[in-house]
Parts: sequence; structure tokens; C-alpha cells
Amino acid sequence: MKSKITIINIALISIAAIATVLSAYDIVPISHDVLLVIRWLAVAGLITFAIIKKNLTTSILIAMLVGTEIGHDFPDMGINLHFLRQIFLQMIKTVIAPLLFATLVTGIAGHSDLKQVGRMGWKSLLYFEVVTTFALVIGLVFANWFKPGVGIVAPASLNATLPEIKHQTWQDIIVHSFPENMAKSIYHGEVLQIVVFSVLFGISLALLPAVKKEKFVSGVELLAEVMFKFTKIIMYFAPIGVGAAIAETVGHMGIDVLKNLALLLATLYCALIVFILIVFVPIALIARIPVLKLAKNIFEPLSIAFATTSSEAALPKAMEKMEKFGVPRQIVAFVMPTGYSFNLDGSTLYLALAAVFVAQATGTDMSVGEQVTMVFLLMLTSKGVAGIPRATLVILLGAIASFNMPEWPVLLIMGIDELMDMARTTVNVAGNCLATAVVARWEGELDDEKMHNSDKLVAEPVALEV
Repeated sequence: MKSKITIINIALISIAAIATVLSAYDIVPISHDVLLVIRWLAVAGLITFAIIKKNLTTSILIAMLVGTEIGHDFPDMGINLHFLRQIFLQMIKTVIAPLLFATLVTGIAGHSDLKQVGRMGWKSLLYFEVVTTFALVIGLVFANWFKPGVGIVAPASLNATLPEIKHQTWQDIIVHSFPENMAKSIYHGEVLQIVVFSVLFGISLALLPAVKKEKFVSGVELLAEVMFKFTKIIMYFAPIGVGAAIAETVGHMGIDVLKNLALLLATLYCALIVFILIVFVPIALIARIPVLKLAKNIFEPLSIAFATTSSEAALPKAMEKMEKFGVPRQIVAFVMPTGYSFNLDGSTLYLALAAVFVAQATGTDMSVGEQVTMVFLLMLTSKGVAGIPRATLVILLGAIASFNMPEWPVLLIMGIDELMDMARTTVNVAGNCLATAVVARWEGELDDEKMHNSDKLVAEPVALEV
């Protein structure tokens, strides 16, 4: 049955693709209504295949295609589907705080000693700073090589509003890392503040006598299990939320949006691909981590990050997947949320590229030293922006204001920022998944047997089974 449906789907998709190409290039005149029917027959076939397959990865991929088609054919409907994306993001956000609290407290007080927490801390921060420095360098190299901002003329008028910026000193950034009120931190989604509170709570619990802490630790372990189950339930809605996010993007911006500022967009994507190939892949090989198995294992959280442009939306699934990959829970629980504030590889590379783009577009002559100073300022001020779609624009505005550059190129970037955000958020999540495995290997706690069998686990239907 599945094989027959697969053959029918291939035939429908092929017919739809051929008909679209023939019509687009005026080779064979085909009416709009006929093309619409052909394409939606192919979409119906894909939806049927997803229902029969009952696999989350397949469903998310097909949902992205369906969302693209809705946004293209019915843009108003696509834009109006934004509430489905918002529902998915809000449901995910309810998981973040209790999941981080439970996993971190369990890892510190229940399964590891306090010395290990200290070791994981300095190892993680060292790894984060080394990798983000590579991201900065690659961003600078590509910005000066492709020169995407050279030759741009300032438009007479720009109908867009820039986000407000608040100047922050390095002292403000450090103070902001510590929670003032835990309920306030949860409400505002301050991941780093939740991590700091949970680590201190876990250390405090670990200092209690064993008899007193055991009952609380077992309760927190149970909370962690419940939150993973809760995440699994939310993932039933993931294909709908992801499809709606893509439909909204295409409906709002059009499928031909790549024509706008195409060189800047292409520069970012090329730089991120090169970054993955010359930084992520060698790191994985040095740490003896099978690259293809890791990629297959984390595909679901990456697809969620790509469609929603929010690292936070992918966090629960990414943590679950890395634990299945063989990384101990206490390391996943500590390294990944910490990385969400200190290991934003994609965002760091983007900021370096965008800052130089603004300088080129405004004709500001910046020496190599000035460029390096600016991007390191960006690296410091970008901590804690994970989970906030397009928050990097605010960081970028703060940096260019510090160098007295005009702001109008940022308005141009806003036109394609959503497409750029998809790529950089995906790389952010991939970098943090890799970081957990690297730190686990560094600690000598990576489960090689579990890691090498992870693709078999991923191949099973995971979240859509009934």
C-alpha cells in the first residue's frame, strides 16, 4: 500500500513540476486554474503519505511544502494562519522553564558531583568562545570578499519602523544574567537567568544531607520525565505550527522574495555552509562523532528552528534527541541552555556580515582593526538573544550606533531578515547540539554504543504514533 502511494506521489509531483516549468517559460500554455488543480493534487498525495507514514520528520517536511503552496496560492490565507504558529510557540514556551529546572537540578544534585559542574562550565565556555570566534572571522571574510553592500543607493523613502534600542554596558549584560525574580524570568523567557537559578538551586540541594535531598531529587526527576512526555504531546502539533510559519512567510513576502537583496542573502547562506564544513565537521571528527548520524538525529529540531526562526521552539526536542544520541542528561541540561546564550554561531556570523554590509552600503571606510572591534562588540552584546525571533536586528542597531553609522541599510535588511533568520537560527541549534556531544566526549561520558545506534532509533516513528 505504501509503495503504491509513493509511486502515485512521485508521479503527481513530477507532473506538477513539469507543468509549472512549461507554463513559467511559456513553452506550453496552461491556465492558472489547471496548474492550481495539478499542484494541489500533488499536495493531497503528500498529505496522505504523511498520514500513513506517521513519522514526525516526514510530517514536518511535508508541512513545510504544504505551507509554501498555501502561501504562494492563497497569500491572505497564509498570513492569517499566523495564529497556528503562535499557538505552537506558546505551547513550547510553557515547557522551557520547568524542563530546564528539572533536568539541571537532577543533573547537579542527583547524578553528578559539584566538581563536574565546574569542569563542564569552563569547558563549555572555552568551546563556545573558540567556535564563535571562528564564526566572526568567517563572517568578516565573506563580507569583505562578496561585498554585498557596495553600490547600494539609499532609497528616497523607506516604509518601515526600526525597533527601539537600549544601550547596554558590559556591566548591564552581566547583571542581566542573574534573575531578579524567577517568575519574571519565566514570563519573559530569559533562558540564561533560568539556567543560573537552576544551577544555584541544584548546588544548594546537593549540599544537603543525602536523606533530605533524595525525596526532592526523585520528585524533580519525575517532573523531568513528565515534561519530556509533555513535549511529545506538543510535537503532535509541530507539523501544523511549522506549516503555518512557512505559509505566513511566503504569503507575506512572496515566493520571489529571494530576488530582494539576493547577494546579501546568498553571502550569508554560503558563509554558513562554509562554517559548517570547515568548523563543525572537523570538530565532530576530532571528537569522534559520526557527522551523518548526528545530522539525522537532530533533523527534527533543526527543521522546527528553520521554520519558526526561534531556537527556543527547538530546545525541548533538541535536548531529547541529544540524550537519545548518547549524551548524559546532566550534560545536555547544562551545556545546551547555556549555549543558547553563549554559543550563537549562526547569529554571530550574521552580525559580522550585516555590520560590514551596513558600513559598505553607507560608504563608511572601516579598517580591519575597526571591523574586528565592532564584531567583538557584537559578540558580547548578542548574549541572551536566543528564542527571540529577529532580536539580532536590535543588537545590530546598537553596534552601528556606537560607530556613528546611518541606520537606513538595516531597513533594507529587514525585508529579507526572516529568510536570513531561518538559516542562522538553524545553525545556532546545530552548534549547540554538537557542543553537548563534544563536552560529553571531553568529559569521557559520551555513550558510543548509544550514539552509533541512534539512527536506528530515529528511523522509528517517533511522535505521531497512536
